[in-house]
Formats: sequence, C-alpha cells, structure tokens
Amino acid sequence: MLVFGHAGARVLVFPTSMGRFFQWEDFGMIAALSDQLEQGHIQLFCVDSVDEESWYAKWKPPAERAWRQTQYNYYLVNEVLPFTVQRNSNPYLITTGTSFGGYHAVNFALRYPHLVGRVIGLSGSYDIKRFTNGYSDDNVYFNNPYDFIQNEHDPERLEALRHQDIILAIGSDDPSCANNEYFSGILWGKGIWHSLRIWNGWNHDWPYWQQMIRMYISGHD
Repeated sequence: MLVFGHAGARVLVFPTSMGRFFQWEDFGMIAALSDQLEQGHIQLFCVDSVDEESWYAKWKPPAERAWRQTQYNYYLVNEVLPFTVQRNSNPYLITTGTSFGGYHAVNFALRYPHLVGRVIGLSGSYDIKRFTNGYSDDNVYFNNPYDFIQNEHDPERLEALRHQDIILAIGSDDPSCANNEYFSGILWGKGIWHSLRIWNGWNHDWPYWQQMIRMYISGHD
C-alpha cells in the first residue's frame, strides 16, 4: 500500500486489472491530484489487486475465483480501512478506480454503503458474470452490482445507498459504455441518485482519467 497526502477525506484507490499499489503514481494520477494532496483536501490509500488470484485466474473454477474476491473484501474491511482510520480520523471515505479498478471501487462501495460516502468509477464495467461463464453462487451474486442492486429490498441498505454520492464516468466509444448506461437504469430503478457522465470519444486511458479524477474527486460534476 502507498499513502499520499494527509488529513482530508480518505480515498481508497484500486488499480486496473491485475495492477499494483504503485500504479497511480507511475501513471500520473498522483501528480494530477498534487494540489489537492498538498492542500490537505484528500489522502490517498492505494492498494494492490488480487485479480490474478480471483476473476482473472481463468484456470480456477468460477466458485474459487469468486471466493477469493470475497476474501479480498474482508481484507479491505477488516485490515485496510482500520489502517486508514489510524492514519486519518476523517470519517468521510471515497472509493475510486479506473477500468477494472472502477468495478472494485463501485462493488465495494455498494456492498458497504454505510462505510463509503462517495464512489467514483472511471471507465468501469459492473457485470462480473462475464468472468464466470454463466456460473453463479452467493459469492458471485454479492460481488456483482448488476444483481445485488437490482434485487436490493432492505430499507436500511437502500437508505444508505441513496445517501451516497455515486459518479460513473466513461467514454461514449468505450466498449463498456452500454454497460454503464444499463447499470445507471438499475440504480434509477431503485431510486438511487447518481451521476452518469459520458465523455465524447474513447477516453479509456490515463490522460483522460487524470482529467476525470480531478473533476470528480471533490464532487464537482
């Protein structure tokens, strides 16, 4: 894990598919946020992925891949978040990520809406069943925002979800744009307010994500 900045809102950062914790520094995302970090508006906590052991471990049965994702969620809740609170007592938590990191950010935020105030998914895709060849079980279901949001009926969870600041941004020519539009419909169907921002063009690369994160990290959309 890499930590950048001090005080301010805590930001949990997920890398792209099979990415490492230093990815955002290597690809200019930290530099893009340097003014907000230096001014103490945000503090970033950049974590590793376990994609090589979960969804991208195609040699494993889907059940094992989904279980590894569930273990990753437990690690984030039980180890990473307490660490962030030790470093920074600010109660406001943002999750964010680009591409497959966008999936992780949104999946985590919507699974634990009482812990996350804002989620920013950049160029993500939110139906994980494309990795399971039609297989589903509880671990697949509860890590698939398409499913668990569409079937959410618990009043307390819905209330928490409706209080989140949810931002989905994607390029109009990105192959996952239709996925985002469909998922937006699922959210609206549950009365969950959110922002779907479709940028002109492809926009699935670091220079665009640098622009997006600067725009959305403070909630200005």
